[in-house]
Amino acid sequence: MTKKATGDLRAKYLKKWEGTSRFMLGDEAAALGAIYGGASFFGGYPITPASEVAEVISKALPQVGGYYVQMEDEIASISAMIGAVWAGAKAVTATSGPGFSLMQESIGYACMTETPIVIINVQRSGPSTGQATMPAQGDVMQARWGTHGDHEILALAPSTVQECLEFTVDCFNLSERYRNPAILLMDGQIGHLRERIDMPYAKDLELVDRRLGNPGDLVFGGELVPPMIQFGSDQFIHVTGSSHKEDGMRDVSSQDVHDRLVRRLVKKIEVDRDKLERVEEHFVDDADIAVLSCGATARPAHGAVLLAREKGLKVAFMRLISIWPFPAKAVERLGSKVDRIYVPEMNLGQVNREVERFVDCDVVPVSKIGGVPHTISEIVTAIEGGGA
Repeated sequence: MTKKATGDLRAKYLKKWEGTSRFMLGDEAAALGAIYGGASFFGGYPITPASEVAEVISKALPQVGGYYVQMEDEIASISAMIGAVWAGAKAVTATSGPGFSLMQESIGYACMTETPIVIINVQRSGPSTGQATMPAQGDVMQARWGTHGDHEILALAPSTVQECLEFTVDCFNLSERYRNPAILLMDGQIGHLRERIDMPYAKDLELVDRRLGNPGDLVFGGELVPPMIQFGSDQFIHVTGSSHKEDGMRDVSSQDVHDRLVRRLVKKIEVDRDKLERVEEHFVDDADIAVLSCGATARPAHGAVLLAREKGLKVAFMRLISIWPFPAKAVERLGSKVDRIYVPEMNLGQVNREVERFVDCDVVPVSKIGGVPHTISEIVTAIEGGGA
């Protein structure tokens, strides 16, 4: 099917959604975000609490000329995605902690081969099988450091159902722009939250498509983000997860080849860190202390800040939208203005540890695990008590 034909099908499918207000789950919104973002392939395996993403997209993709494939496991799923991308697709999957763990080797392969893929990770309680139906935020560090070797990763954390749709589109654009995996780092609380969402018009969304090269172009070097070559285009291309030269040919023994390649993989994202860092801030200018959070936990955290300010406490609020690259400069600025930062999160201190790296003030974890989100009163109690 031609690109124009699939575009016409996508426009026809989205027409029934555009401009309407709906009541839906975060998972469902992320699935529709993938359609808005241009997804044409889904390779996945059902897993709680992400299964609703697959359910919605399995019905939608065939209607827009795309393909939904349920694989035998998550390893096969992400491998199928990578192959589909090199054949010209925009590919997405949805998973949760155990499946995300299985995908790590191929995420590293996608980083090394500069294959743009989107992973929707609806985090659940762990380790291992954990509480399969309960929410958590325990994959923050795994998203960044789950694979071996040096590379960068792109990850956004939605706090509303509306953002589940919008940030999925953003993940597609980021992935295509930088030829790098992008992760929608959701959590089970947002994935299974049902609230109103305003459906956008496709014409109002900017979509980024990968740049395709011409014969003789260097597909793995020559510039920070090189063009891609599509399989089946009658152009020679060699794709390998081993260290390789700018033309893609394998070279695992030359220190300079590996050094040049990996430093470029890191630099292509690091050079745009200022553009990629995204936060939401309130009450920073007059604050003595701050609450910093992300994802579902940012909602009671914001409520706690509002309540604490009603009580006369000078509290600031910061929500991390971009998790990776970590918004270091924004966190540094916050740390320079306050004496203490409280970090509520549904784990035992993953964002907390990253915040500690960039500030000189006290950083206090407000951790909660067991599949039950924070309440506003719990966070206020921590603030008033001066500790966790």
